[in-house]
Amino acid sequence: MTPPLVDLVSEEPRWARIGLETLAERAAQATLAEFGLSARDFEICLLACDDSRIAALNAQFRGREAPTNVLSWPSAGRGAARDGGVPDAPEPGELGDIAIAFETCAREAAAAGKPLADHAAHLLVHGILHLLGHDHERDADAALMQARETAILARLGVADPYCAEGA
Repeated sequence: MTPPLVDLVSEEPRWARIGLETLAERAAQATLAEFGLSARDFEICLLACDDSRIAALNAQFRGREAPTNVLSWPSAGRGAARDGGVPDAPEPGELGDIAIAFETCAREAAAAGKPLADHAAHLLVHGILHLLGHDHERDADAALMQARETAILARLGVADPYCAEGA
């Protein structure tokens, strides 16, 4: 039996209500498939936590003393050399770590009128794209990342999170 792509560490039991473990595995597989990468070759660690825990991580690693929805820590720098360029393909192995906060995600989903599972899928895909070297610091990079997110989410049956009709 193939080990899971996503190693889930759950500190927040409310995530189980939406089947986060299965959702994360599907999101990770779909994201890697977007790049022609085999899920068998990679590993991602996911921390399912609450706002208090992610606020501490956000303060420690980003100097921002507030909760956020998702954080990611790539295992290596894979960013594109030019604005809007495709990041380097990763070598097989550990891609990095992601943390996702329940209260912030639930609050954002409710405010947007979206199912929590759909919003979590979006944030997981977003975080995994960061592990793969994508970012949204420059306009062309943000456009590429958004297009990738939308395509991956469509394969998962999740509406475009950037489209008013998808909200």
